[in-house]
Amino acid sequence: MKNLLVVGLGNPGPEYEKTRHNVGYMVVDELARSNYVNLSQHKKTNTMLGAFKAGETTVALMRARCFMNESGGPVKAVAQFFKLSPADILVVHDELDQDFGTVSLKIGGGNNGHNGLKSISKALGTPEFARLKCGIGRPPGRQEPRSFVLKPFSKQEQQQLPGILDDACRSIDDYLRGR
Repeated sequence: MKNLLVVGLGNPGPEYEKTRHNVGYMVVDELARSNYVNLSQHKKTNTMLGAFKAGETTVALMRARCFMNESGGPVKAVAQFFKLSPADILVVHDELDQDFGTVSLKIGGGNNGHNGLKSISKALGTPEFARLKCGIGRPPGRQEPRSFVLKPFSKQEQQQLPGILDDACRSIDDYLRGR
């Protein structure tokens, strides 16, 4: 059984903590909590890292400590540190083109304008890694996507968020079992 790196995309700092763009961080935090993992600073890779065993597989959890659009370097550094190929990486990210609350898994493909995915694809030299897309929906009216993703979830969305994070974690568990 191969090892797996689960990368949660987001932006560091309290001003971004509860924004739609940080749903990848939120999923990794939930995985860490539910598996009794403490994420700690890994200075050589500029990340927060932790790991747990799932059967024969070691699952490393990662949050880059840089802005999302610069996350490729830290992802590559952690992959090299653990001697992982792109096929051993699962990136969790927000997805504008999916309805709020939907979760879907995709292997490889385009970046759909997502700067975090672009950075990782460039750093790894390939887009052929798994992605868990967490739907945040399109912005209402004429709101710019860039400002929409950097806003906190609405009160109604916040109430639904724990169930969505659970769904995402179950999807990751299913992915692990299917590898």
